[in-house]
Amino acid sequence: MLRIIILALIAFTAFYGQGYGQETIHNVYGRTFLSLNGPWNYIMDPYQMGYLDYRQKPFDQSKSGKGGFYDNLTDVDKSMKVEYDFTYAPALEVPGDWNSQEEKLSFYEGTLWYKRDFVISPKNNKRYLLYFGAVNYECHVYLNGKKLGVHKGGFTPFQFDVSGKLNDGNNFVVLMVDNTRKKDEIPTINTDWWNYGGITRDVMLVETPPVYIEDYKVQLSKDNKEFIEGFIQMKGNHKPEHVVLEIPELGIKSSFTTDNRGRATFRFRTRKVDYWSPEHPKLYDVTITSGSDKVHDKIGFRTIRTVNKDILLNGESVFLKGISIHDENPILGGRLRSEGDMRMMLNWAKELGCNYIRLAHYTHNETILRLADEIGLLVWAEIPVYWTISWTNPHTYANAENQLAVGIDRDKNRASIIIWSVGNETPVTEERNIFMGRLVDKAKSLDDTRLVAAALEVEREGYTIKVEDPLGDKLDLASFNEYGGWYWSAPKELPKYSFDIRFNKPVVISEFGAGALAGFHGDEDTVWSEEHQELVYINQIKMLEKMDALRGMTPWILVDFKSPRRQHPVYQNFWNRKGLISNTGKKKKAFYVLQDYYKTKTMGKTN
Repeated sequence: MLRIIILALIAFTAFYGQGYGQETIHNVYGRTFLSLNGPWNYIMDPYQMGYLDYRQKPFDQSKSGKGGFYDNLTDVDKSMKVEYDFTYAPALEVPGDWNSQEEKLSFYEGTLWYKRDFVISPKNNKRYLLYFGAVNYECHVYLNGKKLGVHKGGFTPFQFDVSGKLNDGNNFVVLMVDNTRKKDEIPTINTDWWNYGGITRDVMLVETPPVYIEDYKVQLSKDNKEFIEGFIQMKGNHKPEHVVLEIPELGIKSSFTTDNRGRATFRFRTRKVDYWSPEHPKLYDVTITSGSDKVHDKIGFRTIRTVNKDILLNGESVFLKGISIHDENPILGGRLRSEGDMRMMLNWAKELGCNYIRLAHYTHNETILRLADEIGLLVWAEIPVYWTISWTNPHTYANAENQLAVGIDRDKNRASIIIWSVGNETPVTEERNIFMGRLVDKAKSLDDTRLVAAALEVEREGYTIKVEDPLGDKLDLASFNEYGGWYWSAPKELPKYSFDIRFNKPVVISEFGAGALAGFHGDEDTVWSEEHQELVYINQIKMLEKMDALRGMTPWILVDFKSPRRQHPVYQNFWNRKGLISNTGKKKKAFYVLQDYYKTKTMGKTN
């Protein structure tokens, strides 16, 4: 049986490869584009009446291809029976989830249609790409009543080439979006965060030349930081193309010629680089020019590697003073929608004393990665392989691998990202080990300049905490979640515990924590009080400091966040209260415990 599973995975991934997902243009914010953000009319459609006929057959697969909401029928003849009209439908703001914008949609999981009108006069000598930053979860996309395609995955970007499909003047886009949780998807049915549905990130109509710079990578060499290496990928033809890479501050201006695949690779020595770090987040202006296209970016150069139990950033030992973060604005509600939302979260992390954040449990907005580059925060980036996945389903694996590949592709030039994580708290079985092991191999094959990790689980035997997950053999870190003082043991018992870690690797605690309702006070034994959470943090630090391999942590979590699993009507009310900051922005007592620890923490013990 196991051999069959392995062969199925190999065969399926060999067939789909990187083509399982859709290619997207790199550095979309550096392009010319028409923003389609703003109000979109919507229709809630729990029975998918706008997509399926009464025999459950899709309208867009019929001979005429007509009959669905995507036809966007308006001002019809009085003799026609039409049971929808976007013109009179309410509107939702895009980017944004539907759950936080309309009370009746708060818990809604199902199908919802979006429609947006726009005006454009397309140019004959330009190519046009309809780009979506993220739509949760499955969406069918239509332009002027014609289907462009389908995308799955709630946190990764995708696009459609709409060159030659645009009207000169009025146009409309319609999306059918379905955020229903399903067993074989990524993530699966059971999670501990809100399933925010909708068009949650930017929508753009991107304009490019017919032959354009589709992708590029400009990074320090893994093995020798005196060299810059990477590639430039052209799109639009397979003829040799002259391309130029410039980094003026480093005195670099190098020319290359693309091959018959439109690709040019390079590796060249550079003068001394001012390395990027949290203390000094230096970014260089980088320009790539072709015969018809030009792209600007800001890129930092740094190295990251491990040696035995040390993490070396630019060759120097570093301790990762971190915190975990969800893509959610607790004050306004819903997904982070603007740069202001994201700066608020990152500024709180900096105030806490962090040089590092874990962006859990899925691919976050591209903008927050660029902000982390700018202000100096190291990043653990993760995909939503969470808890118990359909380990033996080859389609599920292909979905996970695609989300991993798209995230790595989008953010490969971000200096802030030092860790790709392939999952969180996945239970150990042989099938899971194969699934997760293949993801680790994939991540390393796509990017050998960063570390690969996963948030593992622990086992306890008396006062010994054991870390022996076999997946750890393939990872660069001994990284794991442990909830001593909350889900097991009492806070006062924590200093008695010791760790038995089978890996000679740096230890990074990916989660620990405890819940507290901000403003609720009691003695330290009173669960849900700020004092109880404070005691958990005090004694967690005492316990963790005994590990000589401890090189970082991201306690759970910066801010309270919404979760349908958290139902206590007094203390939770559908909020996970493990945040160090409340959903109103109030800092809890544990915030200051961790802040004080980070102020004095060095590579050795606390000063």
